[in-house]
Amino acid sequence: MSTTEFDLVVIGGGPGGYVAALRAAQLKLSVAVVEANHLGGICLNWGCIPTKALLRASEINHLLHDLGQFGFAADNPRFDFQKVVARSRAVSKQLSGGVAHLLKKAKVPVFDGLAKLSGVSGKKRKIEVTLKDGAKTVLTATNVILATGARARALPGLEPDGKFVWSYREALVPEELPKRLLVIGSGAIGTEFASFYRNMGSEVTLVEVADRILPVEDEEISKLARTAFEKQGMKVLTGAKVGPLKKGASEVSVDIEAGGKTHSLTFDRVISAVGIVGNVENIGLEGTRIVVEKTHIVTDELCRTGESGVYAIGDVAGAPWLAHKASHEAVMCVEAIAGRHVHPIDATKIPGCTYCRPQIASVGYTEAKAKAAGYEVRVGRFPFIGNGKAIAMGEVDGLVKTVFDAKTGELLGAHMIGAEVTEMIQGYVIARSGELTEAELKETVFPHPTISESMHEAVLAAYDGALHF
Repeated sequence: MSTTEFDLVVIGGGPGGYVAALRAAQLKLSVAVVEANHLGGICLNWGCIPTKALLRASEINHLLHDLGQFGFAADNPRFDFQKVVARSRAVSKQLSGGVAHLLKKAKVPVFDGLAKLSGVSGKKRKIEVTLKDGAKTVLTATNVILATGARARALPGLEPDGKFVWSYREALVPEELPKRLLVIGSGAIGTEFASFYRNMGSEVTLVEVADRILPVEDEEISKLARTAFEKQGMKVLTGAKVGPLKKGASEVSVDIEAGGKTHSLTFDRVISAVGIVGNVENIGLEGTRIVVEKTHIVTDELCRTGESGVYAIGDVAGAPWLAHKASHEAVMCVEAIAGRHVHPIDATKIPGCTYCRPQIASVGYTEAKAKAAGYEVRVGRFPFIGNGKAIAMGEVDGLVKTVFDAKTGELLGAHMIGAEVTEMIQGYVIARSGELTEAELKETVFPHPTISESMHEAVLAAYDGALHF
């Protein structure tokens, strides 16, 4: 059993962990990464990236069946489903290899294995690593960052079985396209899978226990999303209770209570997307002062745990469960370790994106939450039907909504649904981060013709009135 000393050991090589290691190397800290599975974590291998590759394929399939509006025609457009899935896996593999290259370039050693905190030696913390070949080694470090991520939550009776009930992993690598699909949970994960499979041709039923889909989004955006999904042929049930699954030889039947009615439905496959739980087991938290609440590690505003020298970032440290939040925490955390002055992250300035069709993006307070927080608000709305670029693209179903503090003019929140909004939201994120008011945003020149002009019009709509609607 050998011992190797570092300034920092990062446990987990996802978008939080590997970014922390790269920043530490830039700051001349000696750093190592321990990763049990794949560099890039869930995001790169089983989440953000492969789902976007699949969704891109479904968008193409949709366009191929909607060529008439552009003056084109194609006889019997079809796809090879296994090639669609294979491309998604190839994209993930390419990017995971890219992370390995970056760490190697930065001279960051990577230990392939399972790590756990195993006590203190002097002023340094010990980390025991069980390598994939069964050998053990001990690393010591002044500081440790826990970036172990999270996994899909399994509800009783809805546990993934690899055949009828899928988690996101099985949903990413199906052997064939299911004809009838039930998606339980309408957060970002459930909604994106529902959108992908519907646009590839599956009959999709989306079920949500809350009274509306996408419950963390602004209520107005949620309603528009439901309208769009139902227009595409998706069945949406909210305020729903899913009964026990009854598995047959080749299908699943289930009773779903919603709207005072019981729907007896049959499906080929079921996707369970009912949240995540933090990976806090078997990492040596026992006997430490680290506190775990609802499967997530409790941290302060600088990602410090209750144990001196131990930090936690990303999904294991709680909401919002977003890769870009993890990466930003990584940089902040490492710079704090290096003695630099840092600013705590404000969750209301972190954007959220859902890559369904139509796309959804938001930052800051919803209208309801702003009012609940005591703000007097001014709200602006601008629909895509008033935007020239959106009309030219054939993407007129969309809306930009802004929420301002009526007293100070501060942009409190922005909420968008429609084509390319996940690319556009960053403009409002910069406005939130820079504490801009309507005065600066009204004076900002937006290029024409772009869909982003809708963002300007939504600001004007909250005050003097939109010009083009």
